[in-house]
Amino acid sequence: MIGSPDFLTGRGQDQAPELQQLESPEGELHLRFFVTSGEEFALPASGIREVISSSPDRITPIPNVSPLLLGTLNVRGRVIWVADLGQFLGNSTPLSTDRAEISVIAVEDQDMMLGLAVERIVGMDWLDIEEIQMPTNVPDGMAPFLRGEWSAGKEDKQFLRLLDQVAILRSARWAA
Repeated sequence: MIGSPDFLTGRGQDQAPELQQLESPEGELHLRFFVTSGEEFALPASGIREVISSSPDRITPIPNVSPLLLGTLNVRGRVIWVADLGQFLGNSTPLSTDRAEISVIAVEDQDMMLGLAVERIVGMDWLDIEEIQMPTNVPDGMAPFLRGEWSAGKEDKQFLRLLDQVAILRSARWAA
């Protein structure tokens, strides 16, 4: 059977017709999520180490650090700083920790890792990077951390904004 030409080409009689119709997805894989303000963002999957659903009591508050930092989280023996991404991007409403679980997106660059706490994760989506536009009507505090945006519709003025995880990780705001 393995030596059969039909096996190597995938044209056997028992192959389902719908499997022959599958096409490869267009674009690049991204994680979509919301922050407390209701704005939707995306991060490239290639820059995400993992997504963690953590109980708020597992995040240990650390005194005398930036108010953007919620604390640290121990993930399989590695300590990760967890930040409120919405507040980091300029939202005035802090992420509520009064819930059963907090979604944390662990991003990594070289040997640095940071957990970005978000309101809600939508899921993974294939997005065409060539359709990205320069951001419009973006607060000055958010602009340095954006790569661009996709328009979700001209009438409703909804945008899906693509974040630059390396710029977020390397930001001087964490020292404040």
